[in-house]
Amino acid sequence: MKGIDHLVLCVDDLDEAVARYRAMGFTLTPRAIHPFGTMNQLVQFDGSFLEILAVRAPTEVPEHGAHHFSFAAFNRDFLDRGEGFSMLVLDSDDARADQQRYVKAGISRFEPFDFQRKAKLPDGEEVTVGFSLAFAAHEAMGRAGFFVCQQRAPQYFWKRDYQLHPNGALGIGCALMLGEEPKAYADFFQAFTGEEPQRLADDEIAFSLSRGGVRMFSPAAWARHYPAALAPDLAEGPCFAGFVIEVSDLGRTAEALDDGHIAYLRDGGRLIVAPDEAFNTTILFEERR
Repeated sequence: MKGIDHLVLCVDDLDEAVARYRAMGFTLTPRAIHPFGTMNQLVQFDGSFLEILAVRAPTEVPEHGAHHFSFAAFNRDFLDRGEGFSMLVLDSDDARADQQRYVKAGISRFEPFDFQRKAKLPDGEEVTVGFSLAFAAHEAMGRAGFFVCQQRAPQYFWKRDYQLHPNGALGIGCALMLGEEPKAYADFFQAFTGEEPQRLADDEIAFSLSRGGVRMFSPAAWARHYPAALAPDLAEGPCFAGFVIEVSDLGRTAEALDDGHIAYLRDGGRLIVAPDEAFNTTILFEERR
């Protein structure tokens, strides 16, 4: 069973976004430079992470090809219409096998993509990490990207020092999407995740994964589940609306948000950071059960 590997959070100004996430009580990794015109810093957990991404050098961004999905071009174009949660990434033990499966299922026409970059360890040592990616796409979800990521040097990537957060964050609970007719996308998500839906209704679908999960709501279902959270506009089709962060203690999380002067709402057993505080993305903090 696959799990969430990471979420891509696309921003205009990486310095500003990193400062905001630190103010929320997250620890961030040092800055990393991609060889295709983007850069990032990560909020790392045990087995998953948030990738805060910005375009560094637009002239270095490769364009999409007939059988090539350009990660950098997708996020560059995403930013033309605003910041936000742009891509959902699952883990992979074999990106090439996943790509073949996606092609067979009719949700991809792309070749796998391999790349390396430098990373800085907590002690300051610089090492090389590598990744193999396999992309999937749905023509009606042009503002939502999907791929799996196989790590080539995990011993250098995952570091406990980066996974300790003052706000008590433990991991990604769920990726949240919004769409007018969620059930119409169930076959795509089943092919992408390799799992059958745990909930399948006209206004809501849900897929449980080994780490986290994926849920898509209609606007009415979103209002039913998250009445205090602002739903994004669907003028350009289905989109990622936000994500759940599991924490050890909501009181500790609230203290971190207060200390960082981050506005939030209390909604029953969760704290909600609204899109205007989190770069067009809703963040819901919930205690891990």
